[in-house]
Amino acid sequence: MTAPEDGALRVGIRIPPCDRADRLVETVRRAERLGFDQVWFPDSQLLWRDVFTVLTAAALATERIGLGSAVTNLATRHPAVVASAARSVAELAPGRFVLGLGVGNSSVGPVGMRPSTRAEMRAGLTLLKALLDGEEWDFGSVRSRLRDPGPGVPVHLAASGPRNLQLAGEIADGVILLSGVSPRTLAGATAQVREGAAVAGRPAGTIPLTVSAFCAVTDDVTAAARLLKPICASIAQNGGAASLALAGIEIDVPARVHGVYPDLVHAEEWDAAVKICSEWVSDADALRFAEEFCLVGTAEEITRKLRALHAGGVTGVFLQHVGSYDLPTELIESVGSGVLPALATGGGR
Repeated sequence: MTAPEDGALRVGIRIPPCDRADRLVETVRRAERLGFDQVWFPDSQLLWRDVFTVLTAAALATERIGLGSAVTNLATRHPAVVASAARSVAELAPGRFVLGLGVGNSSVGPVGMRPSTRAEMRAGLTLLKALLDGEEWDFGSVRSRLRDPGPGVPVHLAASGPRNLQLAGEIADGVILLSGVSPRTLAGATAQVREGAAVAGRPAGTIPLTVSAFCAVTDDVTAAARLLKPICASIAQNGGAASLALAGIEIDVPARVHGVYPDLVHAEEWDAAVKICSEWVSDADALRFAEEFCLVGTAEEITRKLRALHAGGVTGVFLQHVGSYDLPTELIESVGSGVLPALATGGGR
């Protein structure tokens, strides 16, 4: 993995594959020129272009920046298919590619499938890593291997619940933490990763920890926070109500919210989703959520938070903008011009 100065914080940006791959790479190139360390592409076959097609185009169009899937899955994609695709991208971007895996939420939901269980993730990840390392595998009555394997492809597991966090600490090459930047939730998540590492006899301090966080560089935090209501509601809807309550956000969101497609986090009509979620998430709740779990504020405020994350053991962040069907052009420019230079001069990178 190509990295900045040894031990420095890696700052990445999430770019949804919402346009043709040849157009998308111009945004990736811009992020590379501005000094971002990583670009992460989400995977959901009905929402966006194919993630491995986009990764291939980005690999061919860039020289330095790291590339990652955030995240693909082993439910809609067989582990052998993922192994071949990951190997193919890694060949084009030596040392720059990270394979991020998750349970498949936005991929499985729209096609009526369920997310992978912990047992399925363990079995699939074990198979995937074996194939990437060139090992033979028994597929029922057939024993096969991946021709021209790609050993050394790091596999990072995205997790939020305690069981999957422990699994990531036990068998993954790195962890993508989905709990935001709240110090309280991060402390609990990293403790679970350490517990899993201890089971496997691994030194927890050597496992890369990447934090996913919604970000907006702005002087008007209240206005930016209001746009985060669907994100906050989704967390409450999917088992995160206790974490929100630690920050004084006590909300009860129904399991199904009508009028939003395909789900709260990936709503096609974002303004409508904000209005609908206002029934459960007040403006005050949204502001607390932005301040506790997200990176919203001036460039100076965001820089301070990033330095605090790094001091607490986080090795990387990937920043997300609100919305799934447009490019994070404004976020790339504002972070690239205001936050990254400050981190570099202040010793954060």
